[in-house]
Amino acid sequence: MVQTYRYRLYPTKTQCRTLQRQLDICRWVYNDALAYRKNAWENEHRQVKHFETQDRLPQLKVAHRELKEVYSHVLQNVTLRVELAFKSFFRRVKAGDEPGYPRFKGKNWYDSFTYPESGFKLTGDILHLSKIGNIKVKLHRPINGKITRLTIRRSATGKWFVSFLTDHNNKVLLPNSEMSVGIDVGISSFAMLSDGTRIDNPRFIKSSEKALAKVQRKLSKQPKGTLSRLKARKTVAHAHEKIANRRDDFVQKVSRDLVNSYGVICFENLNIKGMVHNHCLAKSIMDCAWGKLVQYTSCKAASAGRSVVLVEPNGTSQMCSACGRKVAKDLSVRVHDCPFCGLTIDRDHNAAINILRLGLQSMADAQMPANSLAGVVTRKS
Repeated sequence: MVQTYRYRLYPTKTQCRTLQRQLDICRWVYNDALAYRKNAWENEHRQVKHFETQDRLPQLKVAHRELKEVYSHVLQNVTLRVELAFKSFFRRVKAGDEPGYPRFKGKNWYDSFTYPESGFKLTGDILHLSKIGNIKVKLHRPINGKITRLTIRRSATGKWFVSFLTDHNNKVLLPNSEMSVGIDVGISSFAMLSDGTRIDNPRFIKSSEKALAKVQRKLSKQPKGTLSRLKARKTVAHAHEKIANRRDDFVQKVSRDLVNSYGVICFENLNIKGMVHNHCLAKSIMDCAWGKLVQYTSCKAASAGRSVVLVEPNGTSQMCSACGRKVAKDLSVRVHDCPFCGLTIDRDHNAAINILRLGLQSMADAQMPANSLAGVVTRKS
């Protein structure tokens, strides 16, 4: 089982400059590898493989001695990132999506580097990084398993974090639960459960719009290139970071409550990327963090022996949960009133019951026991 642990780093001022220097060098290597592959195709019509860009690193170190300031495996990971960017580009081309050719990284656009195998050691609350030194870590929870990789990341507010990737076989299984739930996410309410429980939408952006607009106005008034503008930009970043932290904390707590309470949890497999194209609802949809809720719940369920089921959303709001007949209604209609069987129920509650039914059907089709196999099942229409 693979799991990631994220902690706050507290480097000294000298170490902050060293970390920033490492980011700048990694950014240069990234842009150089991207330019090499781009020129090879445009000039020679030749596709460059990953190992060719990686084999260029020793030559680059001779010509650019500052590259020796970075651990060798970190630089190799940079060329791997370029390879992954091109793989994603070709995958989008084949799928017919807007491809988005890999872009060069400008200043402050490169904010992380990775030690993929070695070059690091964690002793207590001290992290030793090759070519950097010892950095204090705030270990607010124990690490379970063997550390196989770590990533150093700088936030928009200048804070430094480390993410440890661990591999272990120790699952913290929760007691078996025969309870199942279907969850219909929304905007008016964050989520409606099939048992009638409603989770209110905190609307983090809307509640912070006035404060956010105030600091953004101050930023727009500062002359470009000045120290006052840099400070104002950092203030805006802090405001956005606070909103993101509140949202993340809320979703983490909701997902934990769901996993603790239910053995089978059913969600809609929503196309959120397509839904945000509606400019009237895009901000509200992104503020709800539906994707994070499914992601966090799935991760917690996998380690707790629970099951998460994803069902297709087509018709879950239109179908009557009592008689199964289709009752067409606009999005503005918030009450399901069935003319066939007389059922009158909240629209979201009706959809949540349908989601639960479809989820249990998909589990029966897949022959997956509710409490003996944890994982994610996707039901196709």
